[in-house]
Amino acid sequence: MDISVIIVNYNVRDFLKNALVSVLKALADLEGEVFVVDNASDDGSCDMIRQSFPHVHLIANSVNVGFAKANNQALLLAGGKYLMLLNPDTIVQEDTFQTLIKFFKENSDVGMAGCKILNPDGSFQLPCRRSFPTPWVAFTKVSGLSSVFGSTKLFGKYNLTYLNPDENYEVDAVSGSCMMLRREVYQSIGGLDEDFFMYGEDLDWCYRVQKSGWKVFYVADTKIIHYKGESTRRSDIDELKIFYKAMRLFVRKHHQGSLIFESIIEFAIDASRLLAAMARFGKPFLVSLIDCAIVVGTILIATYAWTNKFSYPPYAYPWVFVVPSLMVILSLYSAGVYSYRKLSISRSFSAVLTAYVVISALTAFLKHYAFSRVIMAISGGLSLLVIPGWRLIVRLIGAGDTPSRKTLFGRRTLIVGVENAGQEVMKKLRNRPGEGYSVVGFIDINRQRLGQKILGVEILGSVDTIGKVINDYRVSDVIFSADTIPYSTILSVISRSRSRMVDFKLVPNSLEVIIGKTRIDQLDEIPFIELQYNIDRTGNRITKRAVDILVSLFLLISSVPFVYFIRLFSRSQPSAFSSAMLAMPKVLRGSMSLIGRPHTGTNVVPSLTENGIYRGKYGVTGIVQVHSDRALADEEREQYELYYAKNQSLMLDFEIFLKAVVNAIRRTA
Repeated sequence: MDISVIIVNYNVRDFLKNALVSVLKALADLEGEVFVVDNASDDGSCDMIRQSFPHVHLIANSVNVGFAKANNQALLLAGGKYLMLLNPDTIVQEDTFQTLIKFFKENSDVGMAGCKILNPDGSFQLPCRRSFPTPWVAFTKVSGLSSVFGSTKLFGKYNLTYLNPDENYEVDAVSGSCMMLRREVYQSIGGLDEDFFMYGEDLDWCYRVQKSGWKVFYVADTKIIHYKGESTRRSDIDELKIFYKAMRLFVRKHHQGSLIFESIIEFAIDASRLLAAMARFGKPFLVSLIDCAIVVGTILIATYAWTNKFSYPPYAYPWVFVVPSLMVILSLYSAGVYSYRKLSISRSFSAVLTAYVVISALTAFLKHYAFSRVIMAISGGLSLLVIPGWRLIVRLIGAGDTPSRKTLFGRRTLIVGVENAGQEVMKKLRNRPGEGYSVVGFIDINRQRLGQKILGVEILGSVDTIGKVINDYRVSDVIFSADTIPYSTILSVISRSRSRMVDFKLVPNSLEVIIGKTRIDQLDEIPFIELQYNIDRTGNRITKRAVDILVSLFLLISSVPFVYFIRLFSRSQPSAFSSAMLAMPKVLRGSMSLIGRPHTGTNVVPSLTENGIYRGKYGVTGIVQVHSDRALADEEREQYELYYAKNQSLMLDFEIFLKAVVNAIRRTA
C-alpha cells in the first residue's frame, strides 16, 4: 500500500467532510487508506463518516484523548509505505500526496516532509516550517523581534521568515497539520509522545527524526489550505495554557531544564495573559468612551443652541458633564449593550431614554441645576439619535460582531463555477435573502461563455482574469463550487489573489454549507413551520402602522403638493420618486404600507394567503421591489415575501428603504 492518511477530528464535521472529499480525490491514482480518529465529538461527525464515507476507517473515542494519542491509535493500524498526518480543517490539492511521495523517492535521506500551507485568504501560513525553540529563537519570538526583523536570518529563525516560501529546503520542523514520513522512520523512532496533549508533539517528532539521522524537508511544490484553529474554537480548551505547557515539556525533555529557557517561557505566559486580559476588557471600555464622548458632545451642542455660549455656573463643573455621562454608561451597561448585545439598536435606545428620564428627574429636584433642564432635553434627543445610530451604521456595513440576522446590504460576491453545482449555489443564496451575499456574477473555467447570463447573472470572467474582476466589481467574497472546480485551481486562484481584501469560501459537493475563514453558513436547514410571523404580531403591526402614518403625513405636507404641481406641467412619464409620493394618501388611509409586497394591479387589500400566513399590505417599496433589477422566478418572489413576513421589524424596514434609495441613485447615476 502506498500511503495511509490519518486525520484526528474534534467537532469540525463540515470541515472534515470537505477534507475527506479532497483526500479521496488526491488518492485517485494511489493505493491508499484513510483513518479518522474522532475524539468524542458531539456534532454528528461519526454519523457523517459512517453514512458518507463508509470505506474510511473510523476510530471513535469516548473521550478526548488528545492529538498525539489519537494519531498513535491509527499509526498502529496503518499499513502504508508512507504515513500522512493531516488536520481535519484542511483541503489538499489533487497532486499533494503524489508530489510528496515523488520527493521522498528522489531524496532517500529525507525521513519527514511537509508542504506549503496557505491560510483561507491565500496568505502563507508561517508555522508550516520552523526552527527548534532554542533560548535565542524563543527570545526573538516573545520580544517581537521576529515579527519586526523577520526578513533577517538573525531574528527570523522562529518561522524561517528570511527564506523564500516558494523553494524546497531542509528545516528543523514542519507543521503537524500536514506531515508525511516514511514507515521505516516511524518503526525506528516510534509514534508521537503522548505526554503532549496538543501542540508540541509535532515539534518533538521532528526533533526525534533528525536525531535518528534523517532529514526533515519543507516542500513548496504542492500546497494545501488550513483553516487553522477550528477544533480549539469548538472546545473549552485553554489554547494558550496548553501551548506553553507543551513548550515547557519540550524544553525539559530536550534542553535539560535550561533556566534561561524556562524564564523566557514563563515571561511569555505572563505577557500573553496580560495581553489577553487587555483585549477582553479593552474593547468594551473603548465603546463606552465613544458613548461618553457623544453625551458630552451633545451637551455642548445643546448648551450653545440654547444659550449661544458654552459657559456654566462655577459649581456645575464638572458635574454637568460627568453625571449624565455616567448615567448613560451605567444604563447601557445594565442593558447588556457592552457585553452580550453590543450592537442592539432597541436596547441602546431604551437605555439612553431611561438614563435621560432619570437625569431630567434629577434636574427637577436639584434647583441649582434647573438651568440645565432644556439643555438635557436637547442632549437627550440628540443622544437618542446618535448612540443607537452609530451602532446601526456599524451593523449595516457589516463590522463588529455578526448580528443574529444579517443585513440586506450583502457582501459583493462572485460564484466560481457555472455548471449545475454553481447554479444550485446561486439558487440557494437567492432563496435565503438575508444571508448577507449579493451575487454580482459568475466566474467560468475559461472565457468561451464570457458575457452570457446564467439565472439572470452574467459570467464576468474566467479563473485567469478573476483578479481583474475582483478589482473592477469591488468584490469582497468569492465562493468556489468544489463540484466543478479542481482543488488545484482553487488553491492557485487563492494564492494569486492573496494581496486583495477578499474572503474566499468553499461549497463542498454536498451543497449543504459555505465554508469560510471565520464561519460556516448553512445552506440547508430544517424548515421549521412558523405559527406566527413577525409581520402578524400585534406589536409589530401597531408600530408599522404608526410609522406609516407619521412618515406619510410628513411627506403629504412637505413634498406631495410640489409633486402634484410639477405633474400638472410635465408630459414625461412619472419618475419612481413621484410615483412613490403620489401613493402617500393610500399609505395614510391604510390601503398600502411604506414597505410591503409588490402591487399586483388590483385594488384589493391582501389579507390571508397560502397556509393562512399574513404577508402584509402592498408597499411603496419592499424586499421584492429592491431586487427588481433581475427577473425573479415565482419561487424566488415567494421566498423573499416569506423572509420579510418572518423577519419584519423596523430595522429591516429601514434597510429596505435604504436599499431602495441606493438603487434609485444608481439608476440615475
